[in-house]
Amino acid sequence: MQARRQASKNSLAIAFLSSGAPEADEAKARLAARYGDVKLADADVIVALGGDGLMLQALHQTIKSPKPIYGMNRGSVGFLMNEFKESGLVKRIEAARKSIVHPLVMRTIDVVGQTTTARAINEVSLMRQSYQAAKLRILVDGEEQMAELIADGVLVASPAGSTAYNLSVNGPILPLRAPLMALTPISAFRPRRWRGALLPENAHVSIEILEADKRPVAATADRIEIRNVARVDVSMDLDTNLVLLHDPGHSLEERILREQFRY
Repeated sequence: MQARRQASKNSLAIAFLSSGAPEADEAKARLAARYGDVKLADADVIVALGGDGLMLQALHQTIKSPKPIYGMNRGSVGFLMNEFKESGLVKRIEAARKSIVHPLVMRTIDVVGQTTTARAINEVSLMRQSYQAAKLRILVDGEEQMAELIADGVLVASPAGSTAYNLSVNGPILPLRAPLMALTPISAFRPRRWRGALLPENAHVSIEILEADKRPVAATADRIEIRNVARVDVSMDLDTNLVLLHDPGHSLEERILREQFRY
């Protein structure tokens, strides 16, 4: 009851999400008592308390009905999060800069013909399941671009996800507003010198697994893994706008820009 009374005094209806870590749960309890805490469906904005994993979870949780999400770091890395402060939260949210993120859509067909659709904020990755390298055929908009890639795998990253796994496998960092996707090999064996490609955001990428029974491959959209796939199609959902909020001077766009100059 106290939380509801407090919420009515604020200009924003806030729903707090916690990662479940003790530090995050304690922060949620203090903030809810101070600013009120409403259900997700009734919120104007969501405040996520945890690390980058929680931010991705919150984006997935609200993907069918997106709401602005303001994260505060109560985790470890916190690349997607703002600095944690209890005071002045409403003013910080109102002054925050918006970053728009479009999710990727992964459609898979496995070796027995079962189909699955999932969405990813960061990347869709394909990875070998056994000691043998994967053999992959790559098509873009229905046209074959590579008859055979022999590698540990390959991934398609959004601009928002280009600084995550994509960067770890030496993929390019994409500015947040770049209308592009990164197609990046994972430990390519043949062709050895291929470093990937930059594709338009409206491109449709199809990856066929060659010798799928002998060289099994798993496909993963963020945390959703489908094993023994035979074909994976990836595109960007340009009709879905996910909104992240960051303090001025620390927007996601600015962080990605600065990441390009780190060494």
